[in-house]
Amino acid sequence: MEISTHYEVFRLAAYGDIGQLKYFFFALVTVLYFVIILANTLLIGVICIERSLHEPMYLFLCALFVNQLYGSTGLFPALMFYLLSDTHDISLLYCYLQIYVLYTYAITEYSNLAVMSYDRYISICYPLQYNNIMTPKIISGLILLPWVYSFFINAIIISLSLRLQFCGNILDRVYCDNYSVVKLACSNTMLNNIWGLVVTALSFSCSIFPTIYSYVRILQICLKSSKETKQKAFNTCTPHIASLLNFLFGCIFVIIQGRYDTAHLPPILHTILLVYFPICPPLFNPIMYGIRMVNIRQACKKVLPEPLDHVPGLPDMMTPCCPQST
Repeated sequence: MEISTHYEVFRLAAYGDIGQLKYFFFALVTVLYFVIILANTLLIGVICIERSLHEPMYLFLCALFVNQLYGSTGLFPALMFYLLSDTHDISLLYCYLQIYVLYTYAITEYSNLAVMSYDRYISICYPLQYNNIMTPKIISGLILLPWVYSFFINAIIISLSLRLQFCGNILDRVYCDNYSVVKLACSNTMLNNIWGLVVTALSFSCSIFPTIYSYVRILQICLKSSKETKQKAFNTCTPHIASLLNFLFGCIFVIIQGRYDTAHLPPILHTILLVYFPICPPLFNPIMYGIRMVNIRQACKKVLPEPLDHVPGLPDMMTPCCPQST
């Protein structure tokens, strides 16, 4: 029988001893964080200020960018600190806080992408009823519901983990994740495992399945529509599908590394795969949804000094397929 100990800190073992390279990685992470803050904040500001962008599609994008800033804040400050620190101990309180922020970010991101797929489904399949369906009340609910859902779900996850007693405190990670923490527990983790399965089932049923259904219906409509409609649907849905797959792959990398032995992987690759989901989507999405959207580029010209309309090869990837509301 394993003897539990009252640990006050966890040790993040994935940092290791990288010598002087820590300054290079710190500079790289700092630049990435700065770009994420700049890109997402710029697009949030433009969407909020420009009245012509106060349409459902852009408001859902704004919610996506806000969540990406929130998720990045859960990782980058700690990552920057521990890269330069000689010790890599993290307090239990901050570890649970980091788990809560990253998990709410992940579930909210999935939910936001599901909402955006529903918006595209209504826009393409019911263009004449779009403005009647997507009322301000519905839009507000679709923006707030992912946050409320993820905050509630993850509050239960954290409350179940807080009661655990641990037999070790070494996490082979650069940040805290709940699965790794639970694996260190000596006490009964049955409730944690059951709730984990419930959360997984709820998340898939409430986000992945509606997204699949939306795109099946869009595909059915496109097969019966004109070439112009097909092209609009393709231009509208491609960035969303790319962002969804990008985030999905990042989460799969984390799940695989948590449940299978990945000791054979090079340490750098191991770490890159771990931080993929909180770093790449916040970098990738502003490009896919921002720079390639004509309306946002035009709005940015009112804020930034010349240049986006002179950039070649930037077609409109997200022209709404429905009439704008007046």
